Amino acid sequence: MPRYKIIMQYPDGVNEEQDEVFETEENAEEYANYLVSCSQVGAEILNLSNPGDYPLDDYEDPDFEIIEIED
Repeated sequence: MPRYKIIMQYPDGVNEEQDEVFETEENAEEYANYLVSCSQVGAEILNLSNPGDYPLDDYEDPDFEIIEIED
């Protein structure tokens, strides 16, 4: 039975495979979207703490890829 993992793809070229394994592609996508929203909130917090160093105009959402893995 296939299972799924997420690879986060950040605008600076870094790709990061997540440790979590999901039973369905839908669950993996839901979690990946959660991670994107966490990145957005983090960017907003950094901007509030120091807008000169962390302008929101420079922020780009990370992308993600869901891959199928076999046991």
